[in-house]
Amino acid sequence: MKESDQSPPTVAFRLEPAERLSGAVRVPGDKSMSHRSIMFGAIADGVTEVSGFLEGEDSLHTLDAFRSMGVRIERGGPGNVTIHGRGPDALTASGEAIYLGNSGTGMRLLTGLLAGAGVAATLTGDESLNGRPMRRIVEPLAGMGAQVSTREDGTPPLVITGGVPLVGTDYTCPIASAQVKSCLLLAGLGARGRTTVREPGVTRDHTERMLRGFGVEVQVDGLDASLEGGQRLRGARVEVPGDISSAAFFLVGAAMTPGSTLDLQNVGINPSRTGVVEILRLMGATITVTGERESGGEPVADLHVEGTTLAGIEVPERLVSLAIDEFPALFVAACAARGRTVVTGAAELRVKETDRIAVMVDGLSALGADIEGTPDGAVICGGTRLRGGTANSRGDHRTAMAFAMASLIADHPITVLDCANVDTSFPGFAATASESGLRIEVEQAPS
Repeated sequence: MKESDQSPPTVAFRLEPAERLSGAVRVPGDKSMSHRSIMFGAIADGVTEVSGFLEGEDSLHTLDAFRSMGVRIERGGPGNVTIHGRGPDALTASGEAIYLGNSGTGMRLLTGLLAGAGVAATLTGDESLNGRPMRRIVEPLAGMGAQVSTREDGTPPLVITGGVPLVGTDYTCPIASAQVKSCLLLAGLGARGRTTVREPGVTRDHTERMLRGFGVEVQVDGLDASLEGGQRLRGARVEVPGDISSAAFFLVGAAMTPGSTLDLQNVGINPSRTGVVEILRLMGATITVTGERESGGEPVADLHVEGTTLAGIEVPERLVSLAIDEFPALFVAACAARGRTVVTGAAELRVKETDRIAVMVDGLSALGADIEGTPDGAVICGGTRLRGGTANSRGDHRTAMAFAMASLIADHPITVLDCANVDTSFPGFAATASESGLRIEVEQAPS
């Protein structure tokens, strides 16, 4: 799939001050699980049926990538996808570079999968993705025998040489990263022998859970995950719950505004993803988990939030990797909280879609917050209202949605610039936010 020659429209959010959130919200399907459902179904033997699939740009790029490699994929109603897998040997080299948009998850996981399957490919993305570090996967893959090249600075495009046999590895990750872990486990499926990935901290375990659902034996021992190469996946049914990373913006918005009462329905509460709930509770938030159940091997529940006045905290570093994608929203919660909030151990935020520490510090400062960035986090002195103004999301979907929630604690209007990429993870965000109480308008103009 080629990147469009036409520049996307410039999108801005215009927000009047809002007082509270209320009602019931159902957020889109989990992005991490949506990526994996397509990838695993594509290399499985037999039919995989997916419901709740995220109809966002990132996930759709992954879907198109496998179509370009010869996999028959059918779209049903909203969120329903049927994948006709014929095993990894049936994948064919795409005739052109595979474009993955803004998706770091798609690129890193697909690199491991294709290297293990011996499929030649060139993976590329938008300007943001093509500036993100890839040596963290290329170097351990090279230790397995894979041949993957990058630009001189270790960034995409990634060129994978096909037909190269891999051997299993025992790799200790220098940083806690579910993307690195998953990349190596997927490469290990096509490798000879056993692959073990050891991590320094807890990361999301969707890969391990979902692989088991496709019939793969995965062993987990503390922070180590292992599998034997040569295992075949079997087609499966996958039910994708709501994405807690998307729910996080509404959790924060409701939790930090007294008078809010909000229900978030059918949200995935995988223990490796619930750091945002634990951190907000430490700040004094009232969040009740109800209707706990299991869907597609993943825990799911409804979340009820009652707004209150939050208190600043020192965020425990043990929770950082469990909430790494939610920190843009949590920085806004810290601005609302009385007292001082300190975030450390979050240097990974600097190599996301943007340098999220810098973008949030710059944007919240422009809105009147007392916030200072540090190499691995930030110090926020909260408890006073923001004055409003203009914040630039720098094209990052999560910072854009976080700045939108800041309108709940602002005395004057807020403009959020460069919001087009919100559709990568939360199509329809503005409409959902408006229904729950934000006073938001979307403005589009040709770039």
